[in-house]
Amino acid sequence: MLDYGKEAVRYDASRGGEPRAAAAAAAVLGLVPSRTRTLLDVACGTGLVTRRLSRPGLRVTGVDAADGMARMAAARVPGSVVLGDSRQLPFPDASFDAVSTVWLLHLLPGADETAVVVAECARVLRPGGVYVTTVDKAASHDVGSDIDAVLAGRPVRTAPDRADTVRSHAAAHGLTGEGRARFRGHGQGRSPRGTVDDLHRGWFTMLAPDSPLTAGFAARLAELPDQEVPRADPEFTLLSFRKQPAVTAP
Repeated sequence: MLDYGKEAVRYDASRGGEPRAAAAAAAVLGLVPSRTRTLLDVACGTGLVTRRLSRPGLRVTGVDAADGMARMAAARVPGSVVLGDSRQLPFPDASFDAVSTVWLLHLLPGADETAVVVAECARVLRPGGVYVTTVDKAASHDVGSDIDAVLAGRPVRTAPDRADTVRSHAAAHGLTGEGRARFRGHGQGRSPRGTVDDLHRGWFTMLAPDSPLTAGFAARLAELPDQEVPRADPEFTLLSFRKQPAVTAP
């Protein structure tokens, strides 16, 4: 996994910058009820999305485990960013009307960690509140391009942010499905040359950068036309869940 503390300085420019952040924030807010007064953005990164989540009457707090990310976010959302781990959030139970995890769950090692993070988000959410999260991120990058055709045979891990996995963990913690939205990943379309670079950087987690298999994929990608031209941007998916009030015994 990337060192996100070191990655902070180049993170925004390499991932769609302001246009992607604006699209993500608008989609999240579209799933958050207008009466919501407090929102926690978990794994807020550099705060590019977090600062766009504010609207009149809504107070936004960001939390991130990487010091470099949190410092950048704090500069964008002064006084509203906390250093903390998504697996053990530094907030009391039922602290927020809404919680978001944008581009977090896909980074987790597996479904067990997904369960822990979803449980923490449910814990700090008030009854009646809404949890919003991205799902199926890796699959979103398959846009049916010639690059995807070349990469079709690569080994892939079971995604920790699969929609059915997230729904299952959400249900286990009193969260019921509420809504769904999609938004464009501006600037995230792959080019053949950029994909080769990503292979050698180890971004494809099941392909060792220096393996013969990786070299084979890189060679086939190098044969594609328009080496520098990005293919279509991905479309990311958000799901929202509502926390049900605890049932008390009669």
